[in-house]
Order: sequence, then structure tokens, then C-alpha cells
Amino acid sequence: MPPRKDGDPSVSVPCFYGAEMRYLREQAGLTLEQLAEGSFRGIPLLSRIERGECGMPMDLAVHVDKRLNTNGFFERRCEAVAKARRAGHAEYFADVLEMEQRADAIDEWAPMLVPGLLQTPAYARAVVRAAMPRAADGDVEEKVTARTSRATIFDAEAPPKLWVILDEALIRRPALPGEQMAELLEHIAKMVRATHAIFQILPESGGLHPLMTGEIRVMTFPDAPPVVYVESLHSGQLIDYPPLVKQYRESYDLLRAAALSPAASLSMIETAAGDYRNGKQSTRLE
Repeated sequence: MPPRKDGDPSVSVPCFYGAEMRYLREQAGLTLEQLAEGSFRGIPLLSRIERGECGMPMDLAVHVDKRLNTNGFFERRCEAVAKARRAGHAEYFADVLEMEQRADAIDEWAPMLVPGLLQTPAYARAVVRAAMPRAADGDVEEKVTARTSRATIFDAEAPPKLWVILDEALIRRPALPGEQMAELLEHIAKMVRATHAIFQILPESGGLHPLMTGEIRVMTFPDAPPVVYVESLHSGQLIDYPPLVKQYRESYDLLRAAALSPAASLSMIETAAGDYRNGKQSTRLE
């Protein structure tokens, strides 16, 4: 059995709380399995928290406080940590932000919106304003900055390997004026080339496919089990249950097979960008 990996509590806030949780759990004589009982959270997530690889969700903090008799210690602190990490993001996205910085690979399926890692400020602003039409300008700009700044993960010494599949409709639906749509598509192509990402387009002519019900993100890690993130309008869910994660990954593999080749996809998005810039955009791919 390989030696366990202990997080260094001096490295980061998640490492500090993870080390504290492990210390208190062991002092209480509990295994990870025993601590997880009744929490509706998987053992892999608790293990990642103890290693400082992700933050603690509020529901789990409440559960841990009760099981370890810590008088609300984790509940009082995890919300402050999450706020610091997610400034400009929805609360349910806080753990995803931490995980994507430690991910070895990120695979995304985007049927409705360009993924945040590939968005331009103009596109992010339009998306936020459409979802929050009554929001103050300052709140909108905070979210735009938070969303576009996520791409700095690719500046790391060992950035995650990115694989993105976009639905054809995303490059043909005029979410912005022509010039800004051209800038968005050119930005996507530039990011794909700069990060050596794998980029595919799923054509409408492909018909039915395994992931018709919504977007997903699969994140794999060098020293932890993979997780899947699914999102809807006002909520998101991290899935770490291994059999379910396996099903999602198999569905994503089937989607890859149905999509256009990376070379053809990149050529099409660059052609579409030129069409928007020249006012020749069509409603669907030829």
C-alpha cells in the first residue's frame, strides 16, 4: 500500500482546514467511511478535502461539525473561505474553481453556452446580463472579471489538458453583434492553439446523442479520482460516485466519436469568424 499523502497546512487555506479535519477525525477514532456516513458525500471527496485539494461544501461542514463535536468550527469558516474563492461566482461553483486549478485534464461538453474558460469579456457580459437583467452594472462586471480570469490556469507551469466539444448552434447563434461574435470565435481558436487543446464541433446533422440533456465537465487529477460537474440554470452538482462518473465518461467518449475532427472543427470556427466579420454568417454549417 502506498504511503498516504498528507497536506501541508501552511500551503493554503484548504490545506489548513483539510489537515485540521484529518487530525480531529483521527483523534475521534473515526475512519473516512465512518465520517462520511449520513453526509450524502462520497469518501473520495472527503479524502481530497483532507489532502487540501478542494474546499469543504457547507452541508458537509455542518455534518463534520456534528460528527466531530467541533461546535460549528468548519461551518463558520467554510463560508468565508468559499466567498474568498468565488468572488463573482455562484456559491455552488466554489468547489469547481478550486478543483480546476488542480486538474490534470478538463473535458467539457457545451451545448448552450461557450465554456467560461473560453469566453471573451463581451460574451461573458452578454450571458450574465441575459441571466440577470436587473443586476447592477457593478455586479455584472464583477462576474465578468471573475469568469474571464479563470483562464489564467493555463499560465501555470503544468496547465490542465483541455478537451472541449461545442454544439454547432453555439457558433451560428448570433449571441453578439457580428464583430463581437467574430472576436469570440477568433478568441476560441487562439486559446485552442495556445493551450494545445482538443476542440470539436458536434454538427446538428449528427442527430441524437448521449448527452442531450445538458452540459457536463469531467475533471481528472494526477493523484485523486475523477469527478463530474453538471450544471443547470440556478444550480450545479459535483458527482464523485465512481460508477456514475464512469457512466458520464463513457457518454462523453461517445460524444467525441460523434463530433467532427479537431482539424475540421477548428477550420469551421475560423471560417465562421470570418463570415461574422464580413457580414456573411449563415444559420447553420454547410
